Amino acid sequence: MSDNEAVSSEEKAAGSSCSGCRKLEHRIEKLEKENFELRKCLDEAQRAGKRQAAPFSKGDPKEKPKKPGRKPGSQYGKQHSRPRPEKVDKVIDVPLGASSCPRCGGGLGNEEVHEQFVSDIPPIVPVVTQFNVHCAHCKECGHRVQGRHPEQISDALGAAGNQIGPQAISLGVQLNKSTGAPYGKISRFFKDAFGLSVGRSTLLRAFLRTAKKAEPIYEKIGIAVRESRLVYPDETGWKVGGLLEWLWVFVAPRAKASLYVIEPSRGFDVIEAALGSDYAGFLGRDGWAPYDRLKGATHQLCIEHLIRRTKRLEELNFGNALRFPRDLRDILQEALSLRDERDEGKLSRRAFLSRKRRLRTDLDCLVVGTYSNDENRKLAQHVLDHRDSIFSFLSHPELEATNWPAEQAIRPAVVNRKMCGGGNRSRRGAKAQAVLTSVLRTAWQRGLDSVKLIVELLRSRDPRAFASVALGP
Repeated sequence: MSDNEAVSSEEKAAGSSCSGCRKLEHRIEKLEKENFELRKCLDEAQRAGKRQAAPFSKGDPKEKPKKPGRKPGSQYGKQHSRPRPEKVDKVIDVPLGASSCPRCGGGLGNEEVHEQFVSDIPPIVPVVTQFNVHCAHCKECGHRVQGRHPEQISDALGAAGNQIGPQAISLGVQLNKSTGAPYGKISRFFKDAFGLSVGRSTLLRAFLRTAKKAEPIYEKIGIAVRESRLVYPDETGWKVGGLLEWLWVFVAPRAKASLYVIEPSRGFDVIEAALGSDYAGFLGRDGWAPYDRLKGATHQLCIEHLIRRTKRLEELNFGNALRFPRDLRDILQEALSLRDERDEGKLSRRAFLSRKRRLRTDLDCLVVGTYSNDENRKLAQHVLDHRDSIFSFLSHPELEATNWPAEQAIRPAVVNRKMCGGGNRSRRGAKAQAVLTSVLRTAWQRGLDSVKLIVELLRSRDPRAFASVALGP
């Protein structure tokens, strides 16, 4: 080997070594960045766990936040005001109270009369009703016969004969299950607002009895959800007796029904019990794997969840690794734009189908690539595994692109969880939570007066017969 060849060989070896060093340095830099981000997230989580003053904080304020309040002009849309009351119960004349100007003493002229309306709640005081219940025994068989008035909610007598009424119970259920108000606060509110003394344990027992009577309605809601052709499920953590369980919600917008379930499992057994293993309708869901086992359903993977994952990868990645999440997000946002143009009637059917095919081709080309970044590779594989569930909303207009109906339905339960210490103390309480929340949410979806519904339920002697007509067709 000549001296020149030896020098050339050494230079190549040195160049190869330098290239390896650069790759190693690049890898170290990347790991250090990920380590910094993970430590930052861990620190924020630990601080948030200790700081209870602002549990729902969304982070630091934006550098250029939008101006609060109404948007000027046409940006806000049509302006509305309270309509004129249909009924006026009381009229009060408000005279000037002076014959001259209070500022300068000058005379007053051109007097006009303008209307002002104030809608208020009158003072509410408890009404105590005494029922003189007649009882007798059959002379032949000794069977006991007891009278029952339509306004009664129970046949209990004696020590259990002093009860709170259905209106108070219904209002308490609303406060506890819809707003998350704990029993102690409801008790104080009843005392301050109505002068009604109710103990926390009394409220608890009343709510459990109400849930028991509402179980036939709950079963009817479950049937409506199972038979619906369009369902949006979601789940979140829930504590029962201090142990981790899961609160599920299955929203059926067309059937106007929402089924809440609290179970120890986060697996397919809950989905199977709610929808059936052979469910063949439309399913708008997130990326939780057990939903994949519904083979007969038409799935729509939540686009917003995928977009959030791409944004997270953009925060962590750098260099060439940024290209994949950006390209994927562009494709997803283009799909949303295509949906909007279709719904607004801006595209011909031919143009719409052409763009949809191009989107699918672009997505396939993107996710079948080779990625050295672990997180990019995981997301690409996730999208590839659910390839047929990404653009279902473009083929089926009745499907939402996201699972927002389920997320909206589960949000009040999350607030309730925060207000009430994470969940329920017992399995019976968890069952009551699921039943009453389902009844209230479904009543709201159907435009029913849920307070009146629960009052009528409590007064009914046959809850199963009542359930057959309670929610309407």
